Amino acid sequence: MQHEKVISYASRQLKPYEENYPSHDLELAAVVFALKIWRHYLYGSFCKVYTDHKSLKYIFTQKELNMRQRRWLELIKDYELEIQYHEGKANVVADALSRKSRHTLNAFVIPNELCEEFRRLEIEVLLPAERIGMLNVLTIQPTIFDEIREAQASDSLLQGIKEKKGQGEAIDFEVDEGGTTKFKGRLCVPNNESIKRKILEEAHNTPYSIHPGGVKMYKDLKKSFWWPRMKREIAEFVARCLTCQKVKIEHKRPVGVLQPLEVPREK
Repeated sequence: MQHEKVISYASRQLKPYEENYPSHDLELAAVVFALKIWRHYLYGSFCKVYTDHKSLKYIFTQKELNMRQRRWLELIKDYELEIQYHEGKANVVADALSRKSRHTLNAFVIPNELCEEFRRLEIEVLLPAERIGMLNVLTIQPTIFDEIREAQASDSLLQGIKEKKGQGEAIDFEVDEGGTTKFKGRLCVPNNESIKRKILEEAHNTPYSIHPGGVKMYKDLKKSFWWPRMKREIAEFVARCLTCQKVKIEHKRPVGVLQPLEVPREK
């Protein structure tokens, strides 16, 4: 920031080895990351670093530092800076993404009987402004669930599973009080292309999902749904996505064919 105006934002994911860092080292790593990418702004000029990690204020006077901290401290000393403590909950700008609650994707399954009771009593559900994003989910989710329940009745595979369940087989499956078949707590989706497509498009094309890859999308969907060859169908759906084909392009040169190593003729 300069003159209380934001000049630039930056963020990145933690690397696998950084996930094992203690919180103090992660906070210090964030400072080093900022100094490196904004070196052209900061080098040779006085700047202030605001952190919500209070102990970072005393990094210059600490006597016992590990080798990683010593290495980073050498880099920090190249800059003319002052580290100041700024309480986390007051640092709204920096923590806006990590602490946001608006548009949180939480699916609440509300029984139809309860909805009818609300309408009969003329009760309206009011949510705080920051939680309005949840209201749309409450309206959409019961629709697809109802479609799945109705379609299960005409699916031969799921009807066969119900029969086996009645005979004491298919122990991984269960049938709830409403007659809905589930696999290990997950809703069984019938072999209905229209229903499957709705689920896949909702998980892939909405502004909240932002076109995840096949693996990420499968991990998200398998928490709530199950159907045979689910992983393969998700991978095929993602591979056919035109947006993903345009944006997620491999910019690396293709790997050449394998070449045999030359056998040395002399020792």
